Amino acid sequence: MSMPPKEKEWADKARQFLKAELKRRSVSYKELAERLRVHGLEETESGIASKLSRGSFAVTFFLATLAVLEMEGVRLEDL
Repeated sequence: MSMPPKEKEWADKARQFLKAELKRRSVSYKELAERLRVHGLEETESGIASKLSRGSFAVTFFLATLAVLEMEGVRLEDL
């Protein structure tokens, strides 16, 4: 089942944003998994790769990733 076009557009923006922030901070998927684990989220390197590849993930994953990257906020214009 595919997403409606607008929902897919937002999912793509969120995926691209997270991938860019990880790259900008030189944080690998493995390191992200380790950081998330410290905060109680059980993620694997391959699970993160899968989520970011398909572009669909829970808002809790998005927010937890922002937290472990120590981002204070996201402006919608940045997405």
